[in-house]
Amino acid sequence: MNSYVGPWVDMDWDNFKPSRTQSLRHGLSDHPLMQTEQLVELGKRFRGTRRWFAFNNDARADADFDRVDALFPCNQSFVDSIRSISDAKAWVLLRHIQADPTYRVLVDQVLDSIKPQVEQRDPGMFYRAGWIFAASPHTVTPFHIDRDHVVLLQIRGTKAIYVWDSGDVEVVSDRARDCFHRSHDLTLVQWREEFRKRAHLFQLQPGMGVYIPQASAHMVETSDDASITISFSYGTQATRRSAMLHVVRYLLHRVGLTPPAVGRSRVFDRMAYACGKTMVAMGGPGSRPPACPSLRRRHAYAVSD
Repeated sequence: MNSYVGPWVDMDWDNFKPSRTQSLRHGLSDHPLMQTEQLVELGKRFRGTRRWFAFNNDARADADFDRVDALFPCNQSFVDSIRSISDAKAWVLLRHIQADPTYRVLVDQVLDSIKPQVEQRDPGMFYRAGWIFAASPHTVTPFHIDRDHVVLLQIRGTKAIYVWDSGDVEVVSDRARDCFHRSHDLTLVQWREEFRKRAHLFQLQPGMGVYIPQASAHMVETSDDASITISFSYGTQATRRSAMLHVVRYLLHRVGLTPPAVGRSRVFDRMAYACGKTMVAMGGPGSRPPACPSLRRRHAYAVSD
């Protein structure tokens, strides 16, 4: 049982760096909205939408995350999988829970609670979203990266989560990040078993969690227990700028140029960012999905794209 008593989310804020992963504690394990029947009801409200995503637990770390639901389909309905996740042999995601008025309140409460600390070093929090994961025992979340910063909280069960440094280009190349931010394409984000030794390993129990920076590769393995996890994602001025720079790099590669890595040249980054903002504002590349909608407009909440 989670015996933690304190803020909803608590990190070592004195040593917080937006680009560095770190462990945290939280107090959401016993929250009413995190109980099974409430999750089932949320699942019912999401029927007929694109806010469901699921696959069976034959998927491994190297599965194609863009197609894993088609390659490893679930045998049960989404609602039944959540209700009996211990035996479902499934991985189930409820996406964009901020679209539900009840769960939007929770998303705001949690992110508002950390906003003052975050903004001291990473200003401009926007594009808020929430995600709920239910996973059967011995289930793997394939190796991937995300568009925004993530605060991941373990609610029930245990899991191991591997997180790689956000700047580790041996694990995820700059070219892979370019393609991801331009087209949400994970083709170049490829798992290799030898990556494990380069990762930060977090063994999570209820009441524990981890902060994952934008585009930090991660992979998850559940234990003998079923797992329920909630994560909260958000963008900032810095994440939006980084994504814009990767979109510009992608376009330069398309015409045969080899731009410097993001962060390598301040002059290039300033020019590329100015170019990217103008291009997006005029409705050019990066202004529409599959690029992130946050590049075109600073939405308060993430858009289901």
